[in-house]
Amino acid sequence: MLIEIAGVPLEVNCRYAENERFFREYETHQPPFFSIAPTEEDLKRMQVNHFTLAQAEGRPKQIHSDAFLENNAIHALLAEKLVDYDVLLMHGSALCMDGAAYLFTAPSGTGKSTHTRLWREVFGDRVWMINDDKPMLHIIDNGVTVYGTPWNGKHHISRNASAPLKAIVLLNRSKENRIEPLSKADAFTVVISPTTINTGKSSTPLT
Repeated sequence: MLIEIAGVPLEVNCRYAENERFFREYETHQPPFFSIAPTEEDLKRMQVNHFTLAQAEGRPKQIHSDAFLENNAIHALLAEKLVDYDVLLMHGSALCMDGAAYLFTAPSGTGKSTHTRLWREVFGDRVWMINDDKPMLHIIDNGVTVYGTPWNGKHHISRNASAPLKAIVLLNRSKENRIEPLSKADAFTVVISPTTINTGKSSTPLT
């Protein structure tokens, strides 16, 4: 099937109907720039990644379905390939307020989704969600655009839409509510750490 992610049309080959349904909202008629076709080896690699992550987090190992692993493999291969088109995957919760995108990033469990939910509660119709887990950043000469993706986290909040990036915010838990700018060096680390690059060979699998 033909889909468009972060403004880039591509062909994705799904062997399982649930993955075709997963991408349905992102279908396009535009000619594809490239094709993604996960192999059996890709699926095995995704399962090994899950085993590794479970061991690191002290969880029992779990055997996942081939459909689930195919979805993971498509995600990993796509994120790797899109780097060639100036598109980066971010781990974060992205919202749009008054036409501009704000992306909140932090380690899992810090409260990204809770934070963006509070924005929606406080600012109401001025805010809508772009993606609650894995938005894409498309870097062009005059700025960066944040795009929604179908990989949208446990709350399944996303939209096939985009907005120009206004700010990336690193969340930390604290008793005091404050915000401060980062140095350029610290900001670079914030952007690179949650960004998926070369995910075809080493990726954190979806959960």
